[in-house]
Amino acid sequence: MNFEKLDVWKRAVKLSAEIYKTTSQLNDYAFRSQLTRSGLSVPSNIAEGVCRDSFKEKSRFIDIARASLAEARTQIYIGSEVGYIEREVALSWIAESKELAAMLTSLKNRFDSEI
Repeated sequence: MNFEKLDVWKRAVKLSAEIYKTTSQLNDYAFRSQLTRSGLSVPSNIAEGVCRDSFKEKSRFIDIARASLAEARTQIYIGSEVGYIEREVALSWIAESKELAAMLTSLKNRFDSEI
């Protein structure tokens, strides 16, 4: 399986890049760093997981990607509440993160069925 062909990976890359671009001028370095790192972790763990040999490892890395996505979504909610992220942007990212989470769950279930 080639991770670069997976829609979930492509969309996670796009979301991560949007997070980087949108928060690049944010003065709260700690918040920006935490959000960009959790966003970056999602496609990175998808890629790493898909490239693993065993289905157990594949599943574990997809689980890590899902957890990072939940972390990023939480930070998006907080960023919106404190005015760091425009409400419309936050709502768009939250919706995308929920769709990505469902896609990751489906991929994880696929790997789990092979264990």
